[in-house]
Order: sequence, then C-alpha cells, then structure tokens
Amino acid sequence: MKFPTWFKLVVQGAVAAAFVITHSLAAQAAEFDDQKEYDAEAKMMTETPKGPADQPWIQHIGDGMVDTAKYKKAGPYHVCFSNASTNNPWRVVGWNTMQAERDLHKSDIASFDYADAQGKDDKQISDIRSFVNSGKCDVLIVSPNTTAALTPVVEEACKKLPVVTFDRFVDTNCPVTAVRTIGGYAWGMVGAKYVAANIPKGGKVLVLRTAPGIDVFETRWSAAKRVFEQAGIQPIGVEFTGADRAKSKAVVADYLSRVGKIDAVWVDFGAMSVAVAEAFEDAGQPYPVITGEDQEDYLQAWKKEGFKGIAPTYPAYQWRTALIAALSIVKGESVPGPVWTLPQPVITDKNLAQYVNDKMPPLHYATCGCDKMPGYPQRWGGK
Repeated sequence: MKFPTWFKLVVQGAVAAAFVITHSLAAQAAEFDDQKEYDAEAKMMTETPKGPADQPWIQHIGDGMVDTAKYKKAGPYHVCFSNASTNNPWRVVGWNTMQAERDLHKSDIASFDYADAQGKDDKQISDIRSFVNSGKCDVLIVSPNTTAALTPVVEEACKKLPVVTFDRFVDTNCPVTAVRTIGGYAWGMVGAKYVAANIPKGGKVLVLRTAPGIDVFETRWSAAKRVFEQAGIQPIGVEFTGADRAKSKAVVADYLSRVGKIDAVWVDFGAMSVAVAEAFEDAGQPYPVITGEDQEDYLQAWKKEGFKGIAPTYPAYQWRTALIAALSIVKGESVPGPVWTLPQPVITDKNLAQYVNDKMPPLHYATCGCDKMPGYPQRWGGK
C-alpha cells in the first residue's frame, strides 16, 4: 500500500517525538542514579548528628560550616520566601511550621514577604525575579519546584543577595546553604529494604509514584529500584498517581483485579498509603506490606490494623531550619553548609507509639518539630 506524503510526515514526526521523550526520560533517570550519593546517604543514616538531641531542626550531620560575615547587616530584616507550592499535606504542615518559627523571631523580622508558585516553574521564576528586582529582600529563601527549571533563576538571585534553598535542591552551589534532611536515596532504600525482607521470594510488588522530575521523588525511586534489583524483585507495575488518593486507590484496585494477590505496595510519598490500604479492604483482600511516611492517617491505620509497615521520614521541621539559617546568615553567624544536612528518623513498629497522636488531624506530619511551638496543636488543626 502506498501512503500519501502527509501521512509519512506525521508518522516520522511521531517517531521522532517518541525518541526525544524516551531519551529525555532516560537522561533524567541517569541524573538521579548516583551510586556515590546513595552510599553517602546510607552512611549518614548511621551517624550521630551534632547539636541538641531535643532540637533536631538545628542539628547537622558533617563538619562543614560556612562563614557568613560578608552578609552581616543590622536588623531587623526583610525576609522573602519563594515557595514551590502548598499543594500537598506535607507542604501545608511545613508552611504552618515556618510561620510559627517566624513568630518566634518578631524582633528580628521587619517583614516577611511570601509567594506561592502553585507548583508552576514559570510562576516561581517570575516570583523570584520580582523579589530580587524589588531591592527589598535582605535574604531570600527558596523551596524550588523542580531542579532543572529553577537553577538559572536561583543563580541570578545569588548574584544580588544571600539565598537559602531547602527541601529540594537546585543544580548550583551558589546558595549560602542548602537545607534538607539526609535525602531521597536514604528514604527510598529504607522502605524498599523492608519490603524485600518481608515478602516471599518472587513476591509481587506494586510501585506508586507521585511525579517525575522532582529530585526528592526521583532519588527515592532510584534507591528503591536499586534495592529491588539487588533482591531480584521485578515490580508488577510502576504508576504515577500525582499522590491523588482517589487515583491511587483506583490504580491498586485495577492491579488487584488483574493480578490477584499483591504482596507489597511501595510508595514514594506517604499521602497515598491509606488509599492503598482502603483498596485492599474494598477488595476483601488481606493487607500487604504497605510503606508510608509520618503522616498521621498512615500511622493511625498502621497501629489499628496491624499490617506490616515502615515510615521513612522527610521531616517537616526543615521548614524551621530554613528560616533559622536565613536569619543566622544576615546576622553574620556561621551556618552548616554548603549543605545543612538534618537527621532523618525512621518509624518502625518498635517506636510507632511515640509518633501516633490521635489528637492531630489525619494529614498532619509527626516529625514537624512543632509540638512546643506557639499555637500547638490548634494551629496545625489538632485538638
């Protein structure tokens, strides 16, 4: 059969587009598959952090410190914060926690200007440029939406004022310090190793992911994938759900109808975990191993239902640290850096009781470091 020229061009274009997408995804996967960093994070999980044990948000792992004398100026200070979003429960808890930290420093803060990028790279780029061009900010805090897109504008900002990044990284060393807990590799390996140790040989594992291109999620999956490969586990599916509970539940239900028994569900974000459990309940199936996070609904369900679980954490107390770092810098006080690495506890069945709090709302995160802050627990929706 002879096809018209226009049809051939359409096919050629589709093939070319598929080639570009495939190779782009492969490059992205390679970017977040760093054996050296994986090993470093595994080692950090065994180290004792420096600093007061009852204040993990000012602890740090490692000896690196940054001299900030050149940024010292008289206060009170104008602090600006560009936030990637408040589009999931962890970020809402974190933002509440940062505002409570702000209230502890009223004499040091003349103004606190805030912009929410709503999960949009282009809006956050515009927000940061607006802050920088205003000339008002003494220090800029940035929680980047995605790594690649935000790197250039953060580098622009660094030329004009001190910058603190936290939560997610950018691909530049220009911020004075980059605050985060140990990292995604450590997070991912903890849950995956638990899964590998608690399912039968040849067991069926379903993987639920949140979104591509965001370093905390990419590194979590990269580490888990490495652990699964070493254990001879080939997941029956890897699905993106956007951390949407309804979609997560529907995906699990679909797999149960197609493959029958599932031995474990590994998630890259704990907001999906209870929806996973509900899918098994609705199907009349026994609970599998379900990994999660320190979100209260998961911790409460884990305690009540008694399924096998584990909660690697990405503590929301780092939102406190970011503001503490920013104020320390403009005061000329040395801060840990160039990466301020905070401890990253793991919740197991042995210490679960100390993190479960039935007085806090289901979407609260237990490692907020906020239980002695002004307005607790009501400010975080507790009673």
